[in-house]
Amino acid sequence: MQYTHHYISPLGEITLASDGNALTGLWFDDQKYFGTTLAEGFIPKELPVFEQTAQWLDLYFNGKSPDFTPPLLLNATPFRMAIWKILLTIPYGQTMTYGQIAGLAKASARAVGGAVGHNPISLIIPCHRVMGANGKLTGYAGGIARKEKLLLLEQSGHCDDLPG
Repeated sequence: MQYTHHYISPLGEITLASDGNALTGLWFDDQKYFGTTLAEGFIPKELPVFEQTAQWLDLYFNGKSPDFTPPLLLNATPFRMAIWKILLTIPYGQTMTYGQIAGLAKASARAVGGAVGHNPISLIIPCHRVMGANGKLTGYAGGIARKEKLLLLEQSGHCDDLPG
């Protein structure tokens, strides 16, 4: 059984998904690949993992780097899992390029882009911190404008500073 919960963020509504114990999905409601790991017949429900995730998101959107990670459950190919593990190492307020990740994974930047784009747990697995060559903003399933705002939030520490 899968469960869902909604979170209202300064950058739009977010849907959380869980198997009852761990977080299995976190998407902005209008993002590309929304709900790709969400099975039909999910039930809205309050769960401890959703409370933990909401606490994480509250800290994040208040300009703080959360010092914990809710329990995560990912189900993907070994390649995608390896890329997402690399994403988890990118510190708050910093970025990496697709090329840098490709070098670490011994893969093409295009393959890395596919894995990054299909990340089912946005924000906590920080795919928004991945940049194109020369720091170019590119390739965020939540939209480039939202990616820019997330990066600005991490630099300024305030949602009030976000344009639009």
